[in-house]
Amino acid sequence: MDATRTIACLVYPDVMSLDVTGPMQVFASANVERQRQGLAAHYALLLIGEQAGPFATSAGFKLVADAPWGSMDPAGLDTLLVPGGSGVQVQMHNRSLLDWLRGAEPQIRRLGSVCSGALILAEAGLLNGRKATTHWADLAALSGYSAIEVQGDRLHTYDPTDRESAHLFSSAGVTAGIDLALALVEADLGRALALRVAQRLVMFLRRPGGQTQFSPMLAAPTGSVARLAELLEWIPGHLGEDLSIEALAEQAHITPRTLCRLFNLEVGMGPGQYVERVRLEAARNLLLDAQASIATVARLTGFGHPENLRRSFQKHLAVSPRDFFQRFG
Repeated sequence: MDATRTIACLVYPDVMSLDVTGPMQVFASANVERQRQGLAAHYALLLIGEQAGPFATSAGFKLVADAPWGSMDPAGLDTLLVPGGSGVQVQMHNRSLLDWLRGAEPQIRRLGSVCSGALILAEAGLLNGRKATTHWADLAALSGYSAIEVQGDRLHTYDPTDRESAHLFSSAGVTAGIDLALALVEADLGRALALRVAQRLVMFLRRPGGQTQFSPMLAAPTGSVARLAELLEWIPGHLGEDLSIEALAEQAHITPRTLCRLFNLEVGMGPGQYVERVRLEAARNLLLDAQASIATVARLTGFGHPENLRRSFQKHLAVSPRDFFQRFG
């Protein structure tokens, strides 16, 4: 019989409720799927706080800690998750918590953060010399720790094939914690069971950890540049056409130099990078819906040759188009 793994999640005042309940529900659902197969539950779930009892989340309702972390034997925990929330700033100055985390880290098989919980691990010095990510809104704060290699454009840093990142890892905002938990379940119990959990939760098996945090389609101008806004609305309907900088500048009736300046100012990336992201998103959607072959998808979305599509998928999603379709299509 498999040994039961204890999964603990920290709670504190003003914690983000979904950072806690999202990942923990994944582990709970894994237990349910095993029980459907006549197998014993694999995970024991535990909430720990500075003391046992209720803690008000940032949503206003309360989560109840089963035990104080100070009384826990870290060696008895398989995995500890540190969630984020508006209460993170207070916990970053909780010296007792930071000391406990430093002492617990070598004894716990897996220690990870969800969302801005990475700032607590960073303040404890546990992310020094490591790759880390967090919610995009907190990347600047995480970048203030010079010893951390911040990777903002990814969902999580967990990699079961790498000893260091399988031990200590971080994830991006809110729902990325669910992707992280599914990756942990897959590593523990196999892809088939993780797939059943994802299906029960009505979501993808899991988005690859290297996938970007948000869609380029959300990157609309923040200012009042009407010509650029109109161009961004025009691009998705013309992905198979020439979308070079010169062609885009002609469409927007501005010079290529002005186009590049406005894109970097208003969108945060160059026009070529933006077009690639939109093409990639369109290709993902076509593959998810099984609407066309990979070669046809490459042609329709402007990549031309399937090899160009493969390189873009590997660069931004860390997976090939074929593997992406087999996982999610």
